[in-house]
Amino acid sequence: MKASDLFVHALENEGVEFIFGIPGEENLDFLNSLKDSSINLILTRHEQAAGFMAATYGRLTGKAGVCLSTLGPGATNLVTAAAYAQLGAMPMIMLTGQKPIKSSKQGQFQIIDVVQMMKPLTKYTHQIVSGDSIPSRVREAFRRAEEERPGAAHLELPEDVAAEATDAELYPHDRVRRPVAEEKALDRAVSMIEEARSPLLLIGAAANRKITSAMLRRFIDHTGIRFFSTQMGKGVVDERHQLFLGNAALSDGDYLHCAIDRADLIINVGHDVVEKPPFFMRHGGTKVIHINFLSAVVDPVYFPQLEVVGDIGNSIWQIDERISKQESWDFSNYDKIAKEIESNLSVGSDDGRFPIIPQRLVADVRKAMPSDGIIALDNGVYKVWFARNYKAHEPNTVLLDNALATMGAGFPSAMAAHLVYPERKVIAICGDGGFMMNSQELETAVRLKMNLIILILNDGAYGMIKWKQEGMGFESFGLDYNNPDFVKYAECYGAKGHRIEKTEDLGSTLERCQTELGVHLIDVPIDYSENNRVLTDELRQKTCHL
Repeated sequence: MKASDLFVHALENEGVEFIFGIPGEENLDFLNSLKDSSINLILTRHEQAAGFMAATYGRLTGKAGVCLSTLGPGATNLVTAAAYAQLGAMPMIMLTGQKPIKSSKQGQFQIIDVVQMMKPLTKYTHQIVSGDSIPSRVREAFRRAEEERPGAAHLELPEDVAAEATDAELYPHDRVRRPVAEEKALDRAVSMIEEARSPLLLIGAAANRKITSAMLRRFIDHTGIRFFSTQMGKGVVDERHQLFLGNAALSDGDYLHCAIDRADLIINVGHDVVEKPPFFMRHGGTKVIHINFLSAVVDPVYFPQLEVVGDIGNSIWQIDERISKQESWDFSNYDKIAKEIESNLSVGSDDGRFPIIPQRLVADVRKAMPSDGIIALDNGVYKVWFARNYKAHEPNTVLLDNALATMGAGFPSAMAAHLVYPERKVIAICGDGGFMMNSQELETAVRLKMNLIILILNDGAYGMIKWKQEGMGFESFGLDYNNPDFVKYAECYGAKGHRIEKTEDLGSTLERCQTELGVHLIDVPIDYSENNRVLTDELRQKTCHL
């Protein structure tokens, strides 16, 4: 058969449902082969958005999402998405075209070395030079992308290779079972936990990638050990749980760190050092047990005393089977701190000021969303507010990026979430700056008849950097801009636009948009003065009352 047909069959063999992207003339054989396949082509308006969608598909399913571009500028537009997937541990495959490699008549027109470009950003990158090698290269790319730690992989298919004939056969593959932790490490972990006076459990990003929720909930209920999460670990265990302390949205100095500072042992489950550190280790201070699929990456603020390396769910189950609840454990300080955290986070949740303040915004979104509803956050200071104040009820229902932390990913991520879970409620929460970086995908969402909401937090500036600028004592400069009329902007794409003019209208508008089909954009003026009052001044002056 034609090599491009074999390539598509190889993708079908991997269970690919969608390919996101923009083809070019170098992809035309592949595009023709895709036409009659079971795979859905999701044509986007920019390659970067296609990459974000593929990465989010991988994040939600554990199967590599696939995106497509042509050579040259199309491939370079995937670079940010490659870094997003690689740092965020989201399995993704990038397919790029290339001019003929066996006989070229166009010199170096549009040609750059895409394989070399992708090397620092991927787990695997390869140019396919023969149709016969397609089955092995596709299998290897998916294996690398999906195995722990997941990330990005890249395959380049030149147009002359795509057009050639091949009789190569596909490789069957079975699901690989992950190895389990060593017995001695498990026994030592049990001893360290039982001997601790005030152990504390941390849930990180890797625990959100696999089915660990049930095992962690069982361990917490059995032992009574209090827990907290990183930003990308939100929702692994329902944050309404009575033993939940909070989210480490900041690296230090938050109310939660009053509890962390009093722990003599932190059981660190699935934390990834690409996230901002949820706490700082100090020599001679709190001990840390590292429980993860892979061994720890040691840096100046993370050097665990014990590593339990293997399947996370199995490790937690094994520890839970061996451990006994200890009368010597003392969680009284944590319980007092939990009440203080809850009291502080509730301030402002019913504030009627307009423009809306972040605490009220988060409270209204939480009220509007069902337990399995998904919010996809772009990057801005509001991400900190949602991490701290928004309680996630289920795994992967708060999609935020605390790894690359790139702007422009929130809206495409929400679109991918809708495709994976079309029956669920989905809201993209974007700053006005981040939204405009991929706002053209409104056409894609409308064309695909998606049902989702885009919440634009409108402050006419790059608000996170303004906050940092002010906090560092600099004069305000270079960060303000003008926005279009977002209601008209949505309508010109065929979406429905709404503008919030009173704070009390946000809740009812969200409720109405969730009951009406289609793409809804809500323009929400926001007041970020609370950043300085709460996240700067209040935290500097706080005391940890016990």
